[in-house]
Parts: sequence; structure tokens; C-alpha cells
Amino acid sequence: MIMRRSDDQLLLPVNPLFIGLSLALAFAFHLLPLGRHAALPDLMALTLVFWNVHQPRRVGVGLAFLFGLAMDVHEGALLGQHALAYTLLSYFAITIHRRLLWFGLLEQALHVLPLFALAAVVSLAVRLAVGGMWPGWGVVAAPLLQALLWPVAAVVLLAPQRRPPDPDQNRPL
Repeated sequence: MIMRRSDDQLLLPVNPLFIGLSLALAFAFHLLPLGRHAALPDLMALTLVFWNVHQPRRVGVGLAFLFGLAMDVHEGALLGQHALAYTLLSYFAITIHRRLLWFGLLEQALHVLPLFALAAVVSLAVRLAVGGMWPGWGVVAAPLLQALLWPVAAVVLLAPQRRPPDPDQNRPL
């Protein structure tokens, strides 16, 4: 029998507005004129995977598809390039979400690294199939940076759920 770690604490329910705000902020980060470099981590993909793992009923494949289309329009990419990558990313994140939560943050980062690499390969394959240019070897660094940012995202995005509940004499928890 698999036992959970003793340092895990019960989390409060997530506020749907916080999910929407975090996804909107991740999308807004891509709207900044940073000179989109291939090695920059895709915070939209990271946030989508995080919420797919932690709240698969609220953030699903359809929302990932819509954000992917928005990314395609914003970047002027082939319509469907990011949408396909985000859809596959969300599907596989939802597929492994039960198993992934049994591990610590570093092990989770190792489990999501292949997902981020798959999304990068799919996006690159679509780009190259239509005659796009090779973006450079920074494409390899982006999934690694996203996996390294996984523990940071977990701490930041779960912080509102970790606040202490209101003390009540009638409630046992």
C-alpha cells in the first residue's frame, strides 16, 4: 500500500477566479514585447499543465485549445500550431494527474519534463513541416526550464489554498 507523506497538508478548495487569473497572467506574459527567444520557457504551457494536474475538471483540453489558438494569433504562427501542442499537453497531463500527485515536487518536475518536450517537438514539427526556419538549439532549453519552474509554480499557485482555515470550535478540521 502506498502511503502519502506526513508533511502533506489539506488544501482549501481552489477559487475558480484564481485559476482564471493565473491563466490570464500567463497569457499576458506572452503579450509582453520580450523578443520571443526559443529558450524562453512557455509559462502558458506550464500553467495549463499545472491546473490540468491539480484541477482537471475545471481546466481541460478545450480551454487549452482556445489558449493555443490565442497564442497562434498573437505570435502569427500557423493557425493550430500551439493549439495542437497545448491540446496534447493537456490530454497527457490529465492522463497522469492521479499518479503525479503522489510524488514530491522534484519527482513531479521529472515526470512533466517529457510532456513539455513532447509539446516542443510537436510545435517544432508543425513549424518545420510548413517551411518554417529552425529556431536554434534554444528549443531544447525551453522544456528544461519549464520543468525547473514546476516547483516554483506549485508553491506560487497553491499558496492561496494553503492559508489556514478560519478557526471554528464546531469544525473538527
